Amino acid sequence: MNNTESSPELETLLQYIKRNRGFDFGGYKRASLSRRISKRMQVVGVENYADYLDYLEVHPNEFIDLFNTILINVTAFFREPQAWEYIANEVIPKIVASRRTNKPIRVWSAGCASGEETYTLAMLLAEAVGVEQYATRVKIFATDLDADALNYSRHASYSIKDVQGIPPELLDKYFEPVNGRYVFQKELRRCVIFGHHDLVQDAPISRIDLLVCRNTLMYFNTEAQSKVLDRFHFALNDGGFLFLGKAEMLFTRNHSFTPVDLRRRVFTKVSNGNLRDMLLGMASSSNRQSTPEMVDQIRIHEAAFEIDPVAQLVVDLNNAVLLANSQARHLFHLNLRDLGRPLQDLELSYKPVELRSLLSQVRTSRRAMTLKDIEFPTPEREMRYMDVQLAPLLDENSDDLLGIKIIFTDVTRFKQLQNELLHSNQELETAYEELQSTNEELETTNEELQSTVEELETTNEELQSTNEELETMNEELQSTNEELQTINEEVRHRSEELNRVNGFLESILTSLQAGVVVLSSELEILIWNRRSEDLWGLRSDEVLLRHFMSLDIGLPLEPLKQPIRAILNGESANHELLLTARNRRGKTIQCQVIFTPLIPIGSDIQGVILLMEEQEGG
Repeated sequence: MNNTESSPELETLLQYIKRNRGFDFGGYKRASLSRRISKRMQVVGVENYADYLDYLEVHPNEFIDLFNTILINVTAFFREPQAWEYIANEVIPKIVASRRTNKPIRVWSAGCASGEETYTLAMLLAEAVGVEQYATRVKIFATDLDADALNYSRHASYSIKDVQGIPPELLDKYFEPVNGRYVFQKELRRCVIFGHHDLVQDAPISRIDLLVCRNTLMYFNTEAQSKVLDRFHFALNDGGFLFLGKAEMLFTRNHSFTPVDLRRRVFTKVSNGNLRDMLLGMASSSNRQSTPEMVDQIRIHEAAFEIDPVAQLVVDLNNAVLLANSQARHLFHLNLRDLGRPLQDLELSYKPVELRSLLSQVRTSRRAMTLKDIEFPTPEREMRYMDVQLAPLLDENSDDLLGIKIIFTDVTRFKQLQNELLHSNQELETAYEELQSTNEELETTNEELQSTVEELETTNEELQSTNEELETMNEELQSTNEELQTINEEVRHRSEELNRVNGFLESILTSLQAGVVVLSSELEILIWNRRSEDLWGLRSDEVLLRHFMSLDIGLPLEPLKQPIRAILNGESANHELLLTARNRRGKTIQCQVIFTPLIPIGSDIQGVILLMEEQEGG
């Protein structure tokens, strides 16, 4: 058999499986897939992937055997007893102690296979909190890609051989013998929710205290592992635990989790991610929604906030501007690059009202504050009036302060009506004085006054209606605020360093006409803009993450080593070279190369930025 581990024929076969049966094995390691598919090919007697594809078209039942071969459902009760003993004695007690008695405990068994590890979790949790509290507080979400394995798990019926790893006292307590098999107790089984779930494609379950995914990540390639771990990071509560298999490590995302016990593969979440971008990336890669409490409403919430007719801002506890809707950006002449900046760096911190002292008061008192009829002159020298409301955003579970929302309600029209009403009253007083001279004039004036009173009543009714609409709007905004609290909590953890780097990178890439290359400290290419493509003829997807010095381009790279090394070692703040090069068209040019260190705010040198520009007359 001449099949390689990764070949066009194998990719064609995987695409056929995805189209016909909905199983996407794109993230699986090609070496493992090749071995397992080859095993089925030997059984049915075909020699290459193309022939096996033809065989699948003629024999659709072969898909079942193929999937069972690929999705190896190898598991057992209390597999690796020392690791489970650590979970029972150290991890679960910490989770129980950290949750109030009226708060749920949520556990996710990802890649649950035939359910042994899921019911192992159920027994340990029932032992920790008691059967009565287990039934009211514990939720265990068990997911897998294999529908047959899920059906088997739901029945919770196991042979004598299957239950050999269960301690006798737990077996007697939680299983019932039925027709020579052992069935998990029905009352405890109701707290386990099974569901079909693709770890790479589908959005994760949220607010998880303990996530068990053992010997599953090792079947995915590096890119797929990174996506799965992003989802796991979002799924876990702060301080939540991740329990992996003995053969698995977290080399691809070691900044998102920190080991609690490395030997037993227990990790805890590190709150350092850009959650909003992570969630949007997950939502865009998900083709379906198959598990409860997904995050697919993020874009709806964001769109609702964006189009709200009332100007709104959200600042974090450090007074950095996290969110500003379209009305706020238009009113205060903000752009998207201003998001993430400290409030004190923006004009709106003191115009139309000094916000910094007010934010401090709200942060201290944790109560909303409203200022009425604040004058706000426009660039057109027109006077507008604003009601400014500052509302604390509190976590519904912990009552922690997440940030502060600032709402600017334009009451200019209302103020104008008040002024018009005052002016009308003044005119009425004058009219009374003037009309006292004669009864005829008085009668005429009374008629005019009656008409004016009717108009004022109509105006008052309109104002009342406006007030009712504003109250309804405020209630809707409050409801929206409560729905956004989860997102606002995680957005608060968004690092200022990452915000600024992203803003600067976006600005560089969109405005500079020079070729821009950003290198990591290992000289791997992180960014390669369109001007670089035009100069040297290599596309961004061809060079991304490649070692810069391994490129074969018209720019001589050897002279660049010393300046790059000096930048990375902090020996030089910047450097320039003028080199003779050959562009992608074969033309000899003079290329000026400027070296600048890549230094995120509050951090050390992380890499080098190269700006390459063809000199005129070169």
